[in-house]
Amino acid sequence: MYKRLQILSWSSIRTRLLTSVLLFTLPLIVLLLYNSFYSIDVVRNQVANSNRNMMTLYMDQIDQSLEDVDQYVNSIAAVDPDLLVMGTTSQPDEYYMAKISLSNKLSQGLSIYKSMDGFFTYSDQQKELMLIPQMGRPFVEREKMRIFLSRLVVDKDNNGALLHSADWKITELDKQYYIYHIVQSGGSYIGAWVNANRLIGALGLIDLGEKGQSLLTTSGGIPLTGSTLQQDYGIDLNQSLEHYYMTGDKTRFLVVGSPSTRGDFNLVAVIPDEKILENLPYLRRLVTFVALGSLIIVPLGLFMLRREILLPLNRILAAMKRIREGNLDVRIKAAPSAEEFQLVTETFNTMMADIQQLRIDVYEEQLSKQKAELQHLQLQINPHFFMNSLNMMYSLAQVKNYELIQELTMCLVGYFRYMFRSNLSFVSLKQELDHVSNYIRIQELRYPSSLTSSIEVPDYMLQASLPPLVIQSFVENAVKYAVTLDEAVHIQIRIELLDTTDEPKMRIVVQDTGKGFDEEVLLELQEGRNLVREQGGQVGIWNVRERLRLLYEGRAQLSFANAHGGGAFVEIILPMNTGTEHS
Repeated sequence: MYKRLQILSWSSIRTRLLTSVLLFTLPLIVLLLYNSFYSIDVVRNQVANSNRNMMTLYMDQIDQSLEDVDQYVNSIAAVDPDLLVMGTTSQPDEYYMAKISLSNKLSQGLSIYKSMDGFFTYSDQQKELMLIPQMGRPFVEREKMRIFLSRLVVDKDNNGALLHSADWKITELDKQYYIYHIVQSGGSYIGAWVNANRLIGALGLIDLGEKGQSLLTTSGGIPLTGSTLQQDYGIDLNQSLEHYYMTGDKTRFLVVGSPSTRGDFNLVAVIPDEKILENLPYLRRLVTFVALGSLIIVPLGLFMLRREILLPLNRILAAMKRIREGNLDVRIKAAPSAEEFQLVTETFNTMMADIQQLRIDVYEEQLSKQKAELQHLQLQINPHFFMNSLNMMYSLAQVKNYELIQELTMCLVGYFRYMFRSNLSFVSLKQELDHVSNYIRIQELRYPSSLTSSIEVPDYMLQASLPPLVIQSFVENAVKYAVTLDEAVHIQIRIELLDTTDEPKMRIVVQDTGKGFDEEVLLELQEGRNLVREQGGQVGIWNVRERLRLLYEGRAQLSFANAHGGGAFVEIILPMNTGTEHS
């Protein structure tokens, strides 16, 4: 996960390239889509306004025709004597004469108000309903209205709101909706009715699309004219008509309308959205092209970007990471790519070959320099002991102690033979300890009763390798600074194996019972400072530290301290090597 986050880091050129491409393409796509949808919305508004104006115009015509009928009916109810006679007389002759006269008047009125299906009157005195229908209206329809109106006026106590309303009312008879209006005049009632399907008239001829339709609805959204749109497409007609709205489950429809001022119903136009967009073929094609083009061009562009830029960059980055880990043999594999990347690849591979060869040359030069420096450091120690040894031999010769002269001579032979083997970088632990024993024996002859020693080492470690004179240098330093004629000094050498997790190591401790390091000297030794330049007497310590640095490249440890009971304490930890000698 962390590597993925690194790949997506803003500092990565891959992330910046991808971001640049997306920042360039996505706004264009969004702008095109916005323009497309904005244009569609503008067209919808225009279509909605146009159809709303048309619905308002037709609704005004319908309301005007209903108002004209209202005025006609009200004028008869107010001044016509025949209607008055029909509601008050009990004489059959007068009633029938008035009935015939009023029927003729209403028949003439139907020729004027052709939008009506008929007029009707009701005499409360005679309990008789008279229908005057338009010519050609179905008999079944007339009978349904006769039954409905008779029940309505007979039960006037419960239907007072319908009989005395100024608005036109709606009723449903056998799944057909009718609009009617009744006016009372004394003991008589007069009114008119019309089928909702006939009232809408020529409005049904307007082309609103194959699925579109204009229809009358109640204020509750119930269609008054025959239509299955609401059930077929889940159209909601019970919303405010103040603004247009979109509705429909399977197909989207635009709905606009206008309410009537003469009754509780609306004139509504339901227009399929596909009909609206028929006027925008190029825009629809553009929207489709933009959508499909976005799905094709953007992934294709990203694929080309990855193939031509990101993959060559990945190959270069992978090679550079492996080189940073120390693998200089890595080369970028040649692959088809742009000329610039091919040039970078060739230059990179050539440069790495030169660097690798240069590193080999430098390494070989460092090895030669290191070997020469090691030989110099070892030779620097060789004459250190020479003068004191000759003085000791001269003193023993004066007292004619030939036995000690022989022992001293053999120790010196072994000592100098070991010292002059300057071509060796490593010796076995046994050889180093034999040399240390020769040196200590020579010093014991020099300081009788003032120096003792002990060496503790497991037998299985005697063949381990270490640089020559490492232990001897610190033993020599202990003799030089700790041994005096006033008090006996004991030098202890302990060697043990440390089993660490990475590799086994050898721990060497050189400890004496002298006065120990001075505080100032100890601090400088612990800080790794060079005491040779300042004091001139610490050549051996500096010598060992430099050789360990060159031979072990930082894996060896050298520490100094003063023991709790007194005396110097030196600890050396070296990586464990087996074998007798390494040149």
